[in-house]
Amino acid sequence: MTNQQTDNNLTVGDIGEQGILNEILPLLDAKDAGLGPGDDAGALRVSDGEVVVSVDTIVQDQDFRLVWPSGHEHKAYDIGWKSIAQNVSDINAMGGVSTGAVVSLSMPSDVSLSWVKEFAEGIAGAISSLGADRLAILGGDLSRSSEISVTTTVLGECEHGKVLRTGAKSGDRLAVAGRIGAAGAGLALLDARHDSTSWNRAVIRLVDAQCKPVPPLESGPRAAEAGAHAMMDISDGLVKDAVRLAKASRVSIELDKTALEVFAQRLEPAANLLKTDPMQWVLHGGEDFGLLASFPADAEIPEEFTVIGTVVQTTGRRSTIRMDGKQLDYRNAFDHFG
Repeated sequence: MTNQQTDNNLTVGDIGEQGILNEILPLLDAKDAGLGPGDDAGALRVSDGEVVVSVDTIVQDQDFRLVWPSGHEHKAYDIGWKSIAQNVSDINAMGGVSTGAVVSLSMPSDVSLSWVKEFAEGIAGAISSLGADRLAILGGDLSRSSEISVTTTVLGECEHGKVLRTGAKSGDRLAVAGRIGAAGAGLALLDARHDSTSWNRAVIRLVDAQCKPVPPLESGPRAAEAGAHAMMDISDGLVKDAVRLAKASRVSIELDKTALEVFAQRLEPAANLLKTDPMQWVLHGGEDFGLLASFPADAEIPEEFTVIGTVVQTTGRRSTIRMDGKQLDYRNAFDHFG
């Protein structure tokens, strides 16, 4: 019997926690960490300075479905990938580089061992493919639960200093790096009752943007080096996250519709299929994990950023986001408890 056949027959309940660890730890590289997985905690060697930390959780039937209404099966590989991608994105948004992570996986005991190994391969694949070359898996935790849940904590360093949300200034140019709206379009496709087997390549690319997001990891440090005043990642939608940046900086933002229409055009394969306006995904779709940054007017903005608006003074008591002279509403954007 081959190893693959054995894996398919075994469940995590059959082999227990240590057996699972024995299978997946060889897949995860601790690199040059001071102490990798196996003890009560991991240790990461750092130079003099700060370590930045971010944590996020994805939960079955809240953040992903094993089988979507479209019939699309969500691969374990993609869940492992996304658990890394969304967390390294947070470090990237600080202008930093991810250096260490711990991963906690909770799941029912009847989950197959092959599923868990594929999940671990997704973690390793994301680290390699996204260019997170310095990221070491330091350890984590395994637990039994009624559904699959993954909590990942990532550590990082900011060579050029931290870029916060609080520094945007009136007169700054607002720019984005990475995708906008693609993951939102992908989610709409997954949730629709169109047979996933009929999707063409253009539609599948949008679904992949939701299942396997690609944060622009080189762009965070480049923006910091270029003198970005403020920055954050776009996880809950452009408008909602722009409001967060504006409130933190006590400014308002004017968006350029013409610039954003370029992003909307890329979503037309999904918009045509679902008979909807792609601009709604650009404005309100989340989980692309691109970057939103404000740069001084005279800054040399890295070439992968697209200018989509300007930072302006707040005229009233509240920070606002406007486009074509109209104030945009962010209250219907994604909320974990909404």
